Amino acid sequence: MTASPKVWAILAMSTLESTQALTSFDVHGAANPSSAPSRRPGAMVSAELAMHLLRQMVVIREFEVRCMQAYQDKKIGGFCHVYIGQEAVAVGCTAAIRPSDPMVTAYRDHGHALARGMSANACMAEMFGRVDGCAKGKGGSMHMFDREHNLFGGHGIVGAQIPLGVGLAFACKYEDEVIHERKSDRVALAFLGDGALNQGAFHEAMNLAGLLNTPAVIICENNGYSMGTSIHRGTTMGHNLAAKAAAYGIESAVVDGMDVLSVYESMSLICDRARRESRPAFVDMRTYRFKGHSMSDPRKYRTREEESQYEAGDPITTMKGRMIEAGMLTNEAFKSILREARAEAKASVEFAESSPVPAITELHTDVFVEPWGRYTGSSDPKMLGGARREPSFRAIENSEGLS
Repeated sequence: MTASPKVWAILAMSTLESTQALTSFDVHGAANPSSAPSRRPGAMVSAELAMHLLRQMVVIREFEVRCMQAYQDKKIGGFCHVYIGQEAVAVGCTAAIRPSDPMVTAYRDHGHALARGMSANACMAEMFGRVDGCAKGKGGSMHMFDREHNLFGGHGIVGAQIPLGVGLAFACKYEDEVIHERKSDRVALAFLGDGALNQGAFHEAMNLAGLLNTPAVIICENNGYSMGTSIHRGTTMGHNLAAKAAAYGIESAVVDGMDVLSVYESMSLICDRARRESRPAFVDMRTYRFKGHSMSDPRKYRTREEESQYEAGDPITTMKGRMIEAGMLTNEAFKSILREARAEAKASVEFAESSPVPAITELHTDVFVEPWGRYTGSSDPKMLGGARREPSFRAIENSEGLS
């Protein structure tokens, strides 16, 4: 365990070149490339990867625009937290890990679900509370879950997902090293908003992550506001969140979350180190949400001038400009991406509207995995085939109980 945890402040690259090295700075802004983690050999942004990153951000943006429209039309109920402005975070982080790496996030989770591989149809049907949703319409906006793609849910309780993320990292390490007797090379990502920094669960999880040497990468999507409260009004050391990681002996990074290339390159290095050393990391991911905390937020706590300033750094516009400059994209090609994304988002709304509302009998399903009294057991969502869970120990020979 390192006595004095390092802090990386990794800033955005100015151009898009496959051979360009990642530049690292210390917290004071002085250039210090030698202190950066070793760059993974061959970690470069190809035209194919760049197009993938751009398209995913556009798909998420258009999906969220449709969610806003559906919410205003009262087709989506409950709370709805859109991801517009923060797309580069989920897209860059997901591209930097492997399909076998688990991740868990908070309730602003539509972007993470789509970036991880969930279909827009399953995601929108869940938004509408329909049976074809990823959680059969029982979770809604805040509870996207996709076991097939190792997304262990969005979570509505502030900070509650952080210990789960550390637990997933511990489980990966235990399964690989104890059960299968091989070196573990998986990491787990746990996303949180800056408002969750003040929850006890965050500190308990950080303590255990450092104590148990779990390969958990804890990512604070720092958009500057805990709902309507500025981070500097509600959180100590809001200007230097690395101090919170240092208290637990955990190395940390400050990353430009408005630049998908910076996110991808930085997270590749951070996750590689976590795999190699089986150690946690904390990431202060500097980003900005263009819309309110939720659909009911009038945003009176910040000025329109501030919003315009950040909107000028739109991660989609930035990526588009770099790709055009590098000869990887034309304006016509971008228009085609936009048309396809809008068509996909529109089709997902039509799919959700045609999906049935859960029957009243669904109140008694998926409460327990196996049958128990009036509860009839559980089954996979339709996007995973809809197979029914087979009883194992709770309902054997028509008797209930553990024996």
